[in-house]
Amino acid sequence: MTKEKYDFGLVGLGVMGRNFILNVTDHGFSAYGLDNDQAKISALREEGEGKQVDGTKDKQEFVSALRPPRKIMMLVPSGAPVDAVISDLLPYLDKGDLLIDGGNSFFTDTDRRAEYLQDKGIYFIGSGVSGGAKGARFGPSIMPGGSEEAYKIVAPIFEAVAAKVDNEPCVAYMGPKSAGNYVKMIHNGIEYGLMQLISEIYDVMHRGLGWDNDQMHQTFHQWNQGKLKSFLIEITAEIFAKSDELSDGRLLDMILDKAKQKGTGKWTSQNAMDLGVPIPTIDMAVSMRELSAQKSLRVKAEKTYRQDGRGKANLIAEELEDALYFGFIVTYAQGMTQLAAASKEYSYQLNMATISKIWRGGCIIRAALLEDMRLAFQNDNNLQNLLLDERFIQKIKASEPAARKAALYALSAGIPVVGLVSTVGYFDAFRSGRLPLNLIQAQRDHFGSHTYERLDREGIFHSEW
Repeated sequence: MTKEKYDFGLVGLGVMGRNFILNVTDHGFSAYGLDNDQAKISALREEGEGKQVDGTKDKQEFVSALRPPRKIMMLVPSGAPVDAVISDLLPYLDKGDLLIDGGNSFFTDTDRRAEYLQDKGIYFIGSGVSGGAKGARFGPSIMPGGSEEAYKIVAPIFEAVAAKVDNEPCVAYMGPKSAGNYVKMIHNGIEYGLMQLISEIYDVMHRGLGWDNDQMHQTFHQWNQGKLKSFLIEITAEIFAKSDELSDGRLLDMILDKAKQKGTGKWTSQNAMDLGVPIPTIDMAVSMRELSAQKSLRVKAEKTYRQDGRGKANLIAEELEDALYFGFIVTYAQGMTQLAAASKEYSYQLNMATISKIWRGGCIIRAALLEDMRLAFQNDNNLQNLLLDERFIQKIKASEPAARKAALYALSAGIPVVGLVSTVGYFDAFRSGRLPLNLIQAQRDHFGSHTYERLDREGIFHSEW
């Protein structure tokens, strides 16, 4: 057994866990890891040579090596693995110790675990971590939620390892209970929407305009210097330039068009329906990943419905940039509206400006326009929809025509842009003072006597149709 006492413990020494624990040691804290795989422990020792870091396969030794109150973070797959780790460690923990779930756990699971551990005197935090492997190593965005008292125990470490923007750490206490995991879930839902929109603009460029990878690389690189500046635009530019080591072409052209998912986007859509919040861009992003999995069926349908000639796309790069910018803003607006609704429903007391602030660096959806979002919510934390803020009203008005033009071309050419079309449709519905849903109410009353309300008087009505 080791006699040295370490500041921080981490369970799960895969790439994310190993990078995070090394990040901790870079900032002057000692750290101890736990994993069942000796090879991963050896990799940690090799990469952490000269640092105050070590690891073990022994659970009791792991817990004993940590300085009380123990701060133990789990970076393991969501679901049963988290419960298994908690069960394994619990016999060795003392009252006042802190367990942190750094994975993408469903928020109701976090509430259940927190309540279970509270009865045993153990603190529990559900903390979203975004930024991928590189972010874990050099500075992620961290979204902790739970007991504020518990967060204070680990705050110095999280603030040290988080990404920095304007010398401010991209971490903040989100709110009670599962607020941290919920914020991370919405982050990932927005991520789904942004990625879908980017892929659709790529399709318009490639199939519609006939651009090659070099042209698209140059265009996305240029976009990343302006209003679309963001992590996803940056890496997309890099992807177009990547050569394939197994062929003479570019790697992107050799990748199978079946997108996988781990569930956070689906959870976002499902919960939005529970809350009664429309997020069609994110919904369609989830659906398109599901449709992409039907590769053989799509190939069969393509042969049946083959379309000859797509027509010339009268679109320029600046218009596609505006179309994507429009889509980005509306997608963020949908996600933030869901956050606001959840904050009320689950008593999270979320600060929308703070969330926007910590998303400016480290995370996958970091983008230049998040600073404008921060300012919008700083001015009004109860802003009902980002599209009603003066800053974004002007941006939307300037970019809407291009989004509509790109969507119309793609529809006429048979290029699937369901994310962009859903985004424009959401905007049109949002700005419509009167929708045709009066007909749906009439239909419901006609076939099911479900009643309706009237424009000209108060009350609930039913008619014999």
